[in-house]
Amino acid sequence: MEIETYISNQPKDRQSIMASIHVAVMENDKTVQAVVEPMMGKEMIVYKGKGLMKYGLASVKNYMSLHAMPIYGSTLLHSKYKALLPKTIFQKGCINFTHESDMPLDIIKELIVDCSKIDLLKMKEAYVKSRKEKKRL
Repeated sequence: MEIETYISNQPKDRQSIMASIHVAVMENDKTVQAVVEPMMGKEMIVYKGKGLMKYGLASVKNYMSLHAMPIYGSTLLHSKYKALLPKTIFQKGCINFTHESDMPLDIIKELIVDCSKIDLLKMKEAYVKSRKEKKRL
C-alpha cells in the first residue's frame, strides 16, 4: 500500500495531521525511507534507516501514535518533548494523541530534527553492550 493511500483511508479528521507529520519526517530526517507495513499488530507507516525502524506513524481506533525510537533511547529527548507536548500521552518510545491540535507542527519538526542526529544502529549496539555487561555482574 502506498503512503498516500494509507493516509487517505484514515478518518477525515486525522488525514491532515498524519500527512503533515509524514512530510515533517521525510523533510527533516534524510536517513529514513517510508513504507506501509505491519508493526505491532497493525498497519502503519514505518520509517526505516540502516534496516531499523526509526519512526512509525499509526492510526488506531481511539488515537494516533508517532513512534520515535530515538526518544526511547534518550531520556533527555523524552523528557524535553514530553514537556513540550502536554496534550499527548508519552510511552517509552511513542507519543499518542487524539487531535491535530495536540501535535503542533513546529514542535514535531524540532523533534524530528533532534532525532535525525541519532544513529539508531549505534544506539542499539550500546544497548546490547550494556545488557551483556549487566549479565556479567
